[in-house]
Amino acid sequence: MKIAIVILNWNGKKLLEQFLPSIVKFSSNEAEIYVADNASEDTSISYIKTNFPSVKIVKNLENGGYAKGYNDALQKIEADIYCLINSDVEVTQNWLSPILDVFTSDENTAIIQPKILAFKDKTTFEYAGAAGGFIDLYGYPYCRGRVFNHLEKDRKQFNDVSEIFWASGACLFIRANVYHELNGFDEDYFAHQEEIDLCWRTQNIGYQVKYVGLSTVYHVGGATLKETDPQKTYLNFRNSLLNVVKNVPKKWFLFVIFSRLILDGIAGLKFILELRPIHTFAILKAHFSFYRNFYKFLKKRKVLQKKLDYNLHTSIVWQYFILGRKKFKDLK
Repeated sequence: MKIAIVILNWNGKKLLEQFLPSIVKFSSNEAEIYVADNASEDTSISYIKTNFPSVKIVKNLENGGYAKGYNDALQKIEADIYCLINSDVEVTQNWLSPILDVFTSDENTAIIQPKILAFKDKTTFEYAGAAGGFIDLYGYPYCRGRVFNHLEKDRKQFNDVSEIFWASGACLFIRANVYHELNGFDEDYFAHQEEIDLCWRTQNIGYQVKYVGLSTVYHVGGATLKETDPQKTYLNFRNSLLNVVKNVPKKWFLFVIFSRLILDGIAGLKFILELRPIHTFAILKAHFSFYRNFYKFLKKRKVLQKKLDYNLHTSIVWQYFILGRKKFKDLK
């Protein structure tokens, strides 16, 4: 298989200096490496040309965020498999082989995520993806190895190959034909949770999303937007609601929408009690944007070709905050 590793970059010279060497060292024999540049204004491009002439550069005309940035770039890249990887990810020796083995052995697997550990503490799963993503009845995402802000230590408990619901955009492999069949990412998301929507749509047309625990990468996380940034809160809450409108099965639709609005309100009150009112305002902003985009996203709904069980029995909010279940293995 022809694999293209595509790193999205925007003014990320420092990150490229730190993390591009590992990608080149451990991937060049099996893949072509690209940097998709989102109209950077720093010296990223000249740095790559000088220090890594084997790395190919695709220049986007504007900074369209994660979604449009990849959509624009991947129109110009021919491959069987795309690896979409953040510029703040360190890869490891032989990280590609287990991924390619699964793609080769199972044609129905369209998307794969490796194990994602924290770069700053390599014994701990990283927030953005951990050991594969899931989603609860109300559209809240969580991961094996990470439930809300609780991160598990990596004790090889997830060194398996397992079907998951969504793969992290920090490091996501996808068959090129599936990516283009689905018209790539939804650019209305700009950034955050567009990979969940892509994975959801991938399953709706009959493919599987998998996690391969024998492939490991280390992710810094928050290199573009910190966890404490209200813009991150805004995008996460808004885009999660848009995912619900676009993808939740009809029989659950009104119940989930109504419940989410209430639960988001409770989250806003929690931020006030924590003396973080700026995040409450971010949730309000997210809801107003959701109302403005409601009918637009309603029109994007497709007939679900596959009945998906996305843990309809599970409320991650109830289990985590009320029942105190913070590890994936304890969730019911």
